Amino acid sequence: MSFQQKVLLIEWNSYCHEDLKSALHQAGYMVQSISFPNGIRTEKAEAEKLLTGVLQKETYDFVFSFNFFPVVSEICQQAGIKYLSWVYDSPYIHVYSYTILNSCNCVFLFDYAVYKELKQAGIETVYYLPLAVNEKRLAGLDGKAGKRTMEISFVGSLYTEPKHRIYDKFQRINDYSKGYLEAIVQAQKKVYGYNFLKELLTPDILAQLQKAYPTDPNSLTVMSPEAIYADFVFSRQVTAQERKEILTLLGKRHEVHLYTNERGVQIPGVKNHGPVDYYRKMPAVFQNSKINLNITLRSIKTGIPLRALDIMGSGGFLLTNYQEELSEFFEPDVDFVYYNDYEDLQEKADYYLSHEKEREEIAANGCRKVRREHTYKKRIDAMAEAAGLFSS
Repeated sequence: MSFQQKVLLIEWNSYCHEDLKSALHQAGYMVQSISFPNGIRTEKAEAEKLLTGVLQKETYDFVFSFNFFPVVSEICQQAGIKYLSWVYDSPYIHVYSYTILNSCNCVFLFDYAVYKELKQAGIETVYYLPLAVNEKRLAGLDGKAGKRTMEISFVGSLYTEPKHRIYDKFQRINDYSKGYLEAIVQAQKKVYGYNFLKELLTPDILAQLQKAYPTDPNSLTVMSPEAIYADFVFSRQVTAQERKEILTLLGKRHEVHLYTNERGVQIPGVKNHGPVDYYRKMPAVFQNSKINLNITLRSIKTGIPLRALDIMGSGGFLLTNYQEELSEFFEPDVDFVYYNDYEDLQEKADYYLSHEKEREEIAANGCRKVRREHTYKKRIDAMAEAAGLFSS
């Protein structure tokens, strides 16, 4: 860069802010942070007070946050300052806010299907950008986990916590609707690469859902009721059933380790270790496991989940459901392995547990490619170019 640019980084309890902050410093940006203590749930008045106060004291070239905050966009629009945000959740209802249209925005989306939807709707402030890893941090942890002593591991939510169990609120709807909803959940579990839940929510079914658990009408978002139900309720229900069934299946024949916030979950043959620290402990889990599972949250339509990149970037062997963008950026059976159904998953788990040389070659290939091509440095340069900033 011809001069050092200043960025105001909004921090909240996101997974990657330390990696991003480090990469921004290394790219030559001057970074100052402001904390939103409750993330996106920070009260609007509180957020306005925090951000406006900082912007009045100093001048910044742009404001940055993981995920998109409508209140930040409004303040940046009024102040005439660029607002860059990188969305790593899908679904993420706030990208359907009218504030997405503000000219100050550069909103980067990791799920190409969501980017395409918004772009085709005429929204010019969105860009496609896959997620990334901090290759230097991960390389610094290489070898510290020792020999791979665990057979199969999964790190992630099982969606059994009360805040995720919205599906249970539909038990009082009529029997036909209950049967219909369960049928589409079971059908979606059998299909990878295409999410049809939204399409199958008919007007009659929607009327039943609205009676049991009405969506909150909000003039600030254009996300339709059927999209809200499909992405926030039924995609989670599919994922909850799928993850439990897969862990149960594999636990019958192999040693399976689970790392999740849901400490009380017990599955036969599966050892629940509870939550794991993202920065230091999680890479060790991936390095110490012969097979690492990725079971994608079904509302992620085509994008590469952060978990998949973290597994490969840590040097772990990735066994995952089919996900379109994984096959666009990586070569199946060379950099990672995907399964087509439960039977295929069981067969591939059996095979790769007993074929160490192939498994280790695939893990090494995936690791090299992630650390070479999917770094924060490359993503920051791409964001800078898209936003018209100076790239290092």
